[in-house]
Amino acid sequence: MTTAVHVAGVGPYLDRELSWLAFNARVLALAEDESVPLLERCKFLAIFSQNLDEFFRVRVAGLKDQVAAGVPQIGVGGMSAVEQLAELRTVVLDLVDRETALFTQEIVPALARAGIRMSAWTSLDDDDRKFLETVFDEKVFPVLTPLSVDPGHPFPHISDLSLNLAVMVRDAATGERRFARVKVPALLPRFVVLPDGERFVPLEQVIAAHIQLLFPGMEVECHFPFRVTRNADLTGGDQEADDLLAAVELELRRRRRGRGVRLEVDATMSDEILSLLLAELELEPEDVYVIDGPLDLTGLWAVHALARPDLKDDPWPSVTERHLAAAEGDIFGALQEGDILVHHPYESFNSSVESFIKQAASDRNVLAIKMTLYRTSGDSPIVKALIRAAQANKQVVAIVELKARFDEEANIAWARAMEDAGVHVVYGLVGLKTHAKVALVARLEDEVVRRYSHIGTGNYNPETARLYEDIGLLSADPVLGADLSELFNFLTGYSRNVTYDRLVLAPDTLSGQVVDLIAGQAHPGGRITLKVNSLADPAVIDALYAASQAGAGIDLIVRGICCLRPGVPGISDTIRVRSIVGRYLEHSRILRFGTPGEPGTRYLIGSADLMPRNLHSRVEAMVFVEGRELQGRLDEILDVSLADNTQAWELDGDGRWQRVQPAAGTGAGAEPVAAQRRLHELAVARGHVGARPRRASDVEALVLDDELA
Repeated sequence: MTTAVHVAGVGPYLDRELSWLAFNARVLALAEDESVPLLERCKFLAIFSQNLDEFFRVRVAGLKDQVAAGVPQIGVGGMSAVEQLAELRTVVLDLVDRETALFTQEIVPALARAGIRMSAWTSLDDDDRKFLETVFDEKVFPVLTPLSVDPGHPFPHISDLSLNLAVMVRDAATGERRFARVKVPALLPRFVVLPDGERFVPLEQVIAAHIQLLFPGMEVECHFPFRVTRNADLTGGDQEADDLLAAVELELRRRRRGRGVRLEVDATMSDEILSLLLAELELEPEDVYVIDGPLDLTGLWAVHALARPDLKDDPWPSVTERHLAAAEGDIFGALQEGDILVHHPYESFNSSVESFIKQAASDRNVLAIKMTLYRTSGDSPIVKALIRAAQANKQVVAIVELKARFDEEANIAWARAMEDAGVHVVYGLVGLKTHAKVALVARLEDEVVRRYSHIGTGNYNPETARLYEDIGLLSADPVLGADLSELFNFLTGYSRNVTYDRLVLAPDTLSGQVVDLIAGQAHPGGRITLKVNSLADPAVIDALYAASQAGAGIDLIVRGICCLRPGVPGISDTIRVRSIVGRYLEHSRILRFGTPGEPGTRYLIGSADLMPRNLHSRVEAMVFVEGRELQGRLDEILDVSLADNTQAWELDGDGRWQRVQPAAGTGAGAEPVAAQRRLHELAVARGHVGARPRRASDVEALVLDDELA
């Protein structure tokens, strides 16, 4: 079984960036796993490639900025930016070699055996080529623009993540040679499908085969594909700008022309062309990644979209949470009976959170709806519901985070649509991203206004809610409602020093509260179980080390970045770290302090990961979950996750990730346990099957959500 990346680091902490690469290596391992259905392996290859793009656009770009600025900053792992970049390159080169070998040597032959052929132009017969000539003439040629370089035409701008052909042409009459660039149109399909519907030819090969038509009368000496990755970090504009919307739009335009950070080239590229690209793009040899295969395997999303259910995971229908099913759609009535915990995607987002907002929008007794929107889908039913509510003269407030990385343009579009409909749109706080996932509904009942709440770990995005594993709490608790009223007044108004009863907020109190809760378990018999996406905050890590040294048992389920070293003698002997990677993106944050069933055990869920920026530079909301029934649901999720011996990986003190295997023999740990499958089975057993199943078209990338942001 493939071992994930070894995470280097100096001192008590593992390196943050290398830890992220180790996560992406675990994604790649799913693509390498022959037990995974073939088109799902293609999906994981596409995800791996897409994740790596974002890693260079954000994290590598940030390290390069540090080096360029001469900032002597040392990362949490104890390495300088220069040292990190060198180590990252070594790891990425190995991962890319694994990716390319997997695709060319395993995936392509396996697809062919299944009747899906990734064909090269050179392997086609005359009939195939004639068909592609027609496709080129009618659909491709009209949108191509060759750009040559000469004294009157400077080197063209190469846009971020665009696929291009570098072409050298020669005038046979004069002997003059010129470089030209042809951009592969991003709006066209990455692969051209042949008439049999089973064979796919890369679009760049179709263009290359007809390249002479773009330079009539010239001799095309050579042509090579290449791809540039640019710095996609927003500087945030002027944080004191009167118009944050305008500032973010300006920064989006700047992003498209960000400084280059990576050059991917075909293995056959000549030294002459490579040297020219490096000079014009102002890149160094260490920024070059030579690919002995197709560039940009994110194009495999098109292959995964094929209607071949025999080559995909069996669908797992969502279920309606049992209390909501019993209420037959009356969410407000159900919540009057007590708090409800929903676990997505096993329990339907549509019949819970989405229905909560829709019902509030149409209910004549609802006076106001307030919610945060960090990432929304391209056609969000929730945004439409807010617009309908505003048009019905309800008080509607939306806190829209414009700086949600890579969703800025979508958020701007929806913000404007909501403003036009009368929604009060607030663009967060100066200097802080609003990352909290909260909603509040005020409803008039018997001449009294009652407040209904939702606090979640995931975005209000119905598309990702079918792929991201998340927790949400729906409640009519007046104490929690009062807390949320104070929070929204803080976000939309002007206040400070607000105290809360069930909520814990960053950047004010969350860090200190988490450290205190850890310290409260720092004794023999103490128990701490944390399920998060990322763990990188030194203060939290140090508190966990201290608790371990005091004798507490500590289990950490960390999907992505983990800078803590577990199992180090005298430092972290009692700490165990595991990561689960599967068909769903593990995204919930569940913090348990104490032993299940014992008095005084506390449970927190919410939006915050245990990273410095979440704890100190964002508005995050966590809520204490009360009541033994709901706490038992959280115990179940944690216990199943800790029992997994199929999808889980474990981290050792040297930074090595190893895949967990069922124990030999009989007894606990001997039988295969896949956490995600088991949680689906438990949801079906207790719930009402009726929500629509996940469709192949719903699939989106297993992106890191906010780990890179």
